Amino acid sequence: MHVFTRAQREACFKLYQRDWSSKPDNYKEFRRTAYAAFGDCVMIPWCNMLIGIEKDGYTHS
Repeated sequence: MHVFTRAQREACFKLYQRDWSSKPDNYKEFRRTAYAAFGDCVMIPWCNMLIGIEKDGYTHS
């Protein structure tokens, strides 16, 4: 499991708070779908896309 930075946790929570159809029941369940990729970047599936969250909290698809 990847250790999130504070900025990554905050960005991940903002994604979770958005309204989307296949939203997991809780935030922890959503966060557990994340995995480490490309060094310090975390990838997380969201709305049929993969969202990258950089160490500083910057998100991109």
